[in-house]
Amino acid sequence: MNLGLIIILPLLGAALPLIAGQTRRRCALAAASAPLLALLWTLAQAPHLLTGKVLTDELLAAEPLRASWSWLPQLGLNISFRLDGLALLFVLLILGIGLLVILYARYYLSAADSLPRLYALLLLFMSAMLGVVTADNLLLLCVFWELTSLTSFLLIGYWSQHSDARRGARLALSVTGAGGLSLLAGVLILGNIAGSFDLDKVFAARAIIQQHALYPCALLLILLGAFTKSAQFPFYFWLPHAMAAPTPVSAYLHSATMVKLGVFLLARLYPVLAGSDYWFYSVAGTGLITLL
Repeated sequence: MNLGLIIILPLLGAALPLIAGQTRRRCALAAASAPLLALLWTLAQAPHLLTGKVLTDELLAAEPLRASWSWLPQLGLNISFRLDGLALLFVLLILGIGLLVILYARYYLSAADSLPRLYALLLLFMSAMLGVVTADNLLLLCVFWELTSLTSFLLIGYWSQHSDARRGARLALSVTGAGGLSLLAGVLILGNIAGSFDLDKVFAARAIIQQHALYPCALLLILLGAFTKSAQFPFYFWLPHAMAAPTPVSAYLHSATMVKLGVFLLARLYPVLAGSDYWFYSVAGTGLITLL
């Protein structure tokens, strides 16, 4: 089974609204077709991932679905994807709400706005988001992470004729892009300590990583990446300016999906980074201040 279909279908589907033209009904159907197929394919795999087994007092999760292709093995970077329980949750969130946003945008935009362009950008963003949550290699995760920043920049600045949209797009790209560089630096340290960027090998090196002198530095850099993307204190100031985007964009990026990437990152790396005082006070403290 080709796990890459989850990412490839919305990516290729970004061309369909542009081909369909300005006819709203045809354009919306073309935009919805690719994510709908990806959602149906994902739902077909769900039963396999939801059949865990209980042995004594321990719940053993089902084996993740995987797909991998060699890309830059000298750098430890392969195109590797995994679909486990955590990824399944976020894939369903991204595709399901994405389809609802496509439907909403069909009735929201005025005739003067380019619906095909909005749909194409939404599908490119959707593909980048799916790449982040299914990546089985930390470097690949960083690549898709930056692609979400670039596509969100284009979506926030969709109404480029408005100065507040241009300003909001630049601010969002500056903050989340800088956070992405911080995340990349943390991932490089993490992979250097573990000897690999593959998730399973990084998870297996948990004890080595947490005992290493560079663990606090790696943790801080990765948390900065998560906090900037999820608009946590003190990086929340970019989010109100990003609301200059069309409402369907704000509904998808700033309410439903992109700001959840920080939450996903902390959940994905919880097995290797959590359990220390550094983790507890940084995450809990930042969360409480942001809540306040």
